[in-house]
Amino acid sequence: MSKSKKIIITAIFLAMNIILSRFLSIKTPIIKISFAFIPTMLCATWLGVKWTVLLNVLGDIIGATLFPTGPYFVGYTISTLISALIYGLLLYKKDENTYSEKQYIARIIISVVLVALIVNIGLNTLWTSITSGKAFLVLLGTRSLKQLITVPIHIIVFIFIEKILRKLFNKYIKNEE
Repeated sequence: MSKSKKIIITAIFLAMNIILSRFLSIKTPIIKISFAFIPTMLCATWLGVKWTVLLNVLGDIIGATLFPTGPYFVGYTISTLISALIYGLLLYKKDENTYSEKQYIARIIISVVLVALIVNIGLNTLWTSITSGKAFLVLLGTRSLKQLITVPIHIIVFIFIEKILRKLFNKYIKNEE
């Protein structure tokens, strides 16, 4: 895939990321429910690590600058960068034959669980504790319960959406390098 195509696809994912994260999400002071993981995981699968990191970091900074929901905190940018690294390293498919279907689904499950544990439960709970002034352990229970509920949803939604989009746009996302 040409660099121009990668830039265009990343820009589309960036717009999706900002819309899903800033406008089509449910936010409370402690928990945020969003489908912004979809463009991140699609970018990781189709374009790889560096494009996914670029997408997530720009999405966080542009979203926080243009549509703030509170003061900017760099910890959340670090979290989104780590999420991009995990997804990019585990999901990137250089071509259709990179992994078998079972291996790919296993990689999806592993990446979603790692992001849930390391980023969402670990780091984001720490950042929320710092920014809200609430005790880390108090937040941990609620945030862990949310992850127990959302992890299977993220896995199922992503597998379903990626299969449909891959069939629809296969000629545009083929990685001919």
